[in-house]
Amino acid sequence: MLYGNESISQYTRGNVFIWMAMAFQAGVLNVGGFMACHRFVSHVTGFAAYFGYEVSEAKLGPALSMLTVPLFFLFGAMLSGQLVDLRLKLHKNPRYYFTFGVIFFLTLVVFLGGIFNFFGTFGEVQYLPRNNTLLALLCFICGIQNGTITTVSKSVVRTTHLTGITTDLGIGIMRILSKNKLKGEIPDEGKANLMRIGIIFFFGVGSLVGAFAFHHFQYGGFILPVVTSGFLFILMLYFHKFGKRQIPIKI
Repeated sequence: MLYGNESISQYTRGNVFIWMAMAFQAGVLNVGGFMACHRFVSHVTGFAAYFGYEVSEAKLGPALSMLTVPLFFLFGAMLSGQLVDLRLKLHKNPRYYFTFGVIFFLTLVVFLGGIFNFFGTFGEVQYLPRNNTLLALLCFICGIQNGTITTVSKSVVRTTHLTGITTDLGIGIMRILSKNKLKGEIPDEGKANLMRIGIIFFFGVGSLVGAFAFHHFQYGGFILPVVTSGFLFILMLYFHKFGKRQIPIKI
């Protein structure tokens, strides 16, 4: 599990559970942002496209407003860099529990803000400035999550969007099909491909479950990432305090 300088790229049962839980959580957050204000959350490319479209329509105000939202994904990645990447580079224990704690706190803010109507009517067709607040928070959460996992896995694992994972899966499949030619150059490629398929699957499951939850409970559906992030935060905190007594189980 995550403690000390152990890499999350190790294929232990604990790490695989964390990856899948975070992929599920990301699926819920993305479908929640889409259903609430008709924008995908961790799809930074999409925000750039929206920016170009708004400029072409001579809507400079909305265009600039749209451009600010993905900056929070960047800020989230920067925060994870400060708490995890830099500490690893300095040979210090990364503060996984702190990044997961921030994620839990922010998902709770999103849940409560929605319940108390801070973000306006759920699913309103017209895009309003208050939607930016919700999207900025969700982007910040995804930036922290993606930055943390990408850093400690050396870009092996990404959980908030599927473009990179799908690309890696395509490459990995061809490596497996060409294993006779590569002659032992890909010892973990089978496990890596299963991990990639698992992340895609659980992201999809999160999107599906989240869609049902948001359809029935609107902003109340954000209770799902509150529960998952809270559980992961407690898990990280536990292993920060007591994890050195545990022996990771290889799979």
